Amino acid sequence: MSGLLRHLFAPRWQHPAPQVRRQAVARLDLSREEHRQALERLALDEDPGVRSEALARLDDPERLIALLGRGDAAAELTHRLLALLAGGSGNLELGARIALVERLDDEALLAELCLKGDNQQLRLAALARLESEEALIRQACDNGIAAVRHAAAARVESEAGLARLAQQARRDRQVMRGARERLNRLRADSAQLAAARERREGLLADLERHATAPWEPLYGGRFRHLEREWMALQDLPDATQERRYHDACLRCRKVISDHEAQLRASEAAEARREDAEQAREALVEVLEEGLEALGRSDVVTAQDIASLRAQKQLLAQRWQALSDQHLADQMLRQRYDAAREGFERISQAWVRLEERADELERALTDGDDDRLTALLGAIDWPRGLAPAPLLQRARQRLAQPDAPADEEDQTARLARFIADLDDLESLLERGAFKGASRLHQRLRQAADGLDDRLPQPQRARLRQLGARLAELRDWRSFVAGPKRDQLLQAIEALAEEASLVDAALDRRHRQLVKEWKALGDAAANREQSARFRAASNRIHERLAPWRERLDAERQTHLATRQALCDQLETLLEQPAEEADPDALREIRDRARDQWRRASPVPRDQAETIGRRFARIRHALQALIDQRARAVAETKRDLIEQVRALLGQAMPAARRAEAVKALQQRWRELGRAPRGEEQALWREFRGLCDQVFASREAERDDRARQARERQEAMQALIERLDAWHPAGSADEAVLASAIAEAAALEPLPGGRRTEGMRRRWSGIVRARRERLERLAVVEEVERWREVQPLLLAHLAADAERLAGGEPREVALPESPRLADDMRSAHARRNAARQAPETDEEVAERLARVRVHLSLLAVGSVSHRDDPLRLAIQVERLNENLGRELSRAEEVHGVLRELLATGPVAPALWSREVGELDRLLERLTRLPPP
Repeated sequence: MSGLLRHLFAPRWQHPAPQVRRQAVARLDLSREEHRQALERLALDEDPGVRSEALARLDDPERLIALLGRGDAAAELTHRLLALLAGGSGNLELGARIALVERLDDEALLAELCLKGDNQQLRLAALARLESEEALIRQACDNGIAAVRHAAAARVESEAGLARLAQQARRDRQVMRGARERLNRLRADSAQLAAARERREGLLADLERHATAPWEPLYGGRFRHLEREWMALQDLPDATQERRYHDACLRCRKVISDHEAQLRASEAAEARREDAEQAREALVEVLEEGLEALGRSDVVTAQDIASLRAQKQLLAQRWQALSDQHLADQMLRQRYDAAREGFERISQAWVRLEERADELERALTDGDDDRLTALLGAIDWPRGLAPAPLLQRARQRLAQPDAPADEEDQTARLARFIADLDDLESLLERGAFKGASRLHQRLRQAADGLDDRLPQPQRARLRQLGARLAELRDWRSFVAGPKRDQLLQAIEALAEEASLVDAALDRRHRQLVKEWKALGDAAANREQSARFRAASNRIHERLAPWRERLDAERQTHLATRQALCDQLETLLEQPAEEADPDALREIRDRARDQWRRASPVPRDQAETIGRRFARIRHALQALIDQRARAVAETKRDLIEQVRALLGQAMPAARRAEAVKALQQRWRELGRAPRGEEQALWREFRGLCDQVFASREAERDDRARQARERQEAMQALIERLDAWHPAGSADEAVLASAIAEAAALEPLPGGRRTEGMRRRWSGIVRARRERLERLAVVEEVERWREVQPLLLAHLAADAERLAGGEPREVALPESPRLADDMRSAHARRNAARQAPETDEEVAERLARVRVHLSLLAVGSVSHRDDPLRLAIQVERLNENLGRELSRAEEVHGVLRELLATGPVAPALWSREVGELDRLLERLTRLPPP
C-alpha cells in the first residue's frame, strides 16, 4: 500500500514508465535548482530515450563533465559534450570552451574535439591534452586543419610512429615528408649510437684482451692509447661498460706494476751483484797486494807467512760467502785463482823449508856445500820472492859470502830500505799497528844486513819510527785494557745467558771472539785470556748439538748443490736443438735461487762446489747467449718476411692474417740478447702496424661501400613500399626489385640491417600476395567472359538429355580462348556424344565445387571430407615437380568445370549458386 502511495504522489520524472519520464523532461524548469538536479539524474537514466531528452535540455558543460563516468550514459554524455564544446550547439564563448577543454582527461572526447572543433585554437587546446601516440598519429593523418596536423605530427617521436606517419599521412605531404626526414634522422642517430656503442664494445674487448696479454715492451703505451681512445668517445657508457672498463684498467695497471716491481727487483739484484763484484775485486786486490808486499820485502819470516795465511783464510771465507750469493766474473775468477796459486806456491815452499830446516842448519855447520845445493833444489824457493833468513844464509854460503857485495846491489837495497821507511811512516800515521810492526821488524833485519853501509840519518829515522811504534803499542794497550775487561764480562754473561736461541748465541759469540782477536797482544795477560777461553769453551759445549744439526744441514745442502750441478751438467751435455732462451733463462734463475736456498755448506767443500757451479753457470750462460743470438737471427728473418708481405699485392686481410701468424711465431721464439730485443721489436712492431693500418683502411673502405649499399637498399625499400601493383603483369617489376636487392648483398650486420631485412621480406611478401590475388581476380574475370560459351553448352546439354540429337557448340570469335580451354571445350562437345551417368557428372561437379571451396574458403563441410582428401592427394601428386600458384589452380578448376558435361538443368541450378558465391569470394579474398 505504501509503495502504491509513493507512486501516486511521486513527481512525474520519477515515474516508473519511461514514456512518462520523457514527457516530464519537457516540463522541468532549468532555472530551478531542484529541476536541474532532476534533469541531471534523468541524464543518467536507464532508458536511452529519457537520457537523450534530458541531455538535450542540459547546456552546462561543467555539469556534464562532472557526470562523466557515472552510470550507463557515457556515449550520450560524450556526444552532448562534443556538441557543446565543438560549437555545434549551445552558445558558449570560445574562451570558455577552451578553458573547459584544458580540464578534460577523456582521450576519446579530446580526439573527437580535435577532429570536429569549430575553431583552430579549440582543436589545438584539445590536441595539447592528448597523450596517446596513437591519437596523435590519427590527428596528424585525418585532421582537417593543417596547423593541427603539423602540431600533432611534431609530437610523434617514436620510430614506429614516425614510420606510420610516413606511410599513412597521404593527406598532407608536408607531414609525410617531415615524418620521413625525422625518421631518417632518428634512424641515423640510432645507427650512430649503435656504431658508437659497437666502437666502445670493441675498445672494451681490446682492453680486456690487453689485460690478459703478457708483458711486452709497448704494453704500457698500448694501454695508454686504449685509455685515450676510450676518453675520446662522445657517448656515455652504461654501468656495465664502466665496471668492465675499470676492471680491465685495474688488471692492466697490475701487469704494469708487476713488471715495474720485477724491474726494480732486477735492478736491485743487479746492484747487489755489482756490489758483490766490487767487494770481490777489493778482496782480490788485497790478496794481490799482500803477495806483492811479500815479494818486495828483503826477508820472509814465519810471521809474514802466518799473517799471509790468516789473510788468505779470511779472504777465502768472504769470497765464498759472496760467491754463494752471486757468481764471480770469469776474469775476476782468474785473477783470484792466480793469487791463490801464488799463495799456494809460497805456502808449499815455506812448508818444504820448514821440513828441511834442520838439515840446512847441519849442512851450514858442517860446511857441506853439495848438501846445501841439493837441499836448495829440493826446497825449490819461488823466483822473485825474498828468501827466509836461513835460506839467505845458505845462499850466501854457496855464493862465497867473504867476497865483497856488488855496489849496484847495495845501492838497490839502500833505495828499497828508504822506500820502506816511507811506508812505515805512512802506516804509523794511519794507526795501522800490525802492518807497521811487521814492516819495522823487516827494516831492522835489513838494517842489520847493511851494517855500516847504512847512512846515519836513515838509522836515526828508523830509531824514531821505532819509538813511535812503541808509543802506538803503549797507546793500544792503554785503550785495549778497558775493552778487554768489557769483552771478558760480555762473554762470561753470554755463557750464562739461557734465553738466547742457538743461532743468536753463536752469532754473538763469534762477534765477541772477533773483537777479542782484533785487539791482538795489546794489554794482554794470561788470566784474562784463560777466563775468556774458558767462557768460550762453555759456549762451544752448549752449541755442540746445534752445530751437529747445522753440519747435517750443510751436508744436505751440499748434496742438493751436487745434485743441482749434476742436472745442469746433464742439460749442458745434451742441449735441445731448439732450446728456448727464455726457458734456459728460467732454468738459470731457478738454479740460482735453489743454489742460494741450499746454503750454507761445509767450508772445506764450499770453494770446490762453488767453482763447479760457476763453470756450469758460465757454460749455461754461453748456451743462452748462443740461443739468443739464433733467436735474434730468426727474428730478423721474420722482419724481412713482414717487409716482403708489405711489397706483395694481396688482400689486406690475408696479409694481416699472415702477419698474425708471424707475431705468434715471434712470441714463441723467446727473447733475443739484451739490447737487441728492444730494437728488433720496435722495427717488427712498426712494420706490423703498417700492415694493420692498411687492413683498417681496407675495412673502412668496405664499411663505406656497405653503408652505401645499405642506403641504396633503404631507398629500394621505400620505393617498393610506395609501389602497389595494378595487375599480375607487374610481377616483372617485383622480380626486378628482388634482383636489385640481391645485387646489393651482402649488407653490413646490425640492428638496422635486420630491421631492413624484416621490412623488405614483409613488403615482398605483401606484394607477391597482392599479385597472386590480382592474378586470381583476372582469371575469374576471364572466366566470366566465357559465360556465353558455358551457357551455350548448358543449352546443348539440356537438349541432349531431353532426348535430342547431340549438338556441337561452336567456339566464339571473341574472346579468344587459351589452348587448354579449347581442349576443355572439345571435351565438352565430345561428352555429349557418349554422355556419362548423372551420378558421375554430379560427382565431377561436386569435386569442382569442393576444390573451389578449398581455394576460396580453405575448408569444406563434413559431408565433403572424402572429396577434400582425394583432391588434396591429387594436388600433392601433381605438385611434386612444381607447386602451382592459386591462379593456376583456379584456372585448372574452371577448365574442368567447362569440360564437365552433359549437365542436367536441375543439377546445374542446384550447384550454380554455390559456384558463383565461391567465385565471388575468390575476387575479394584478403591476403592470407
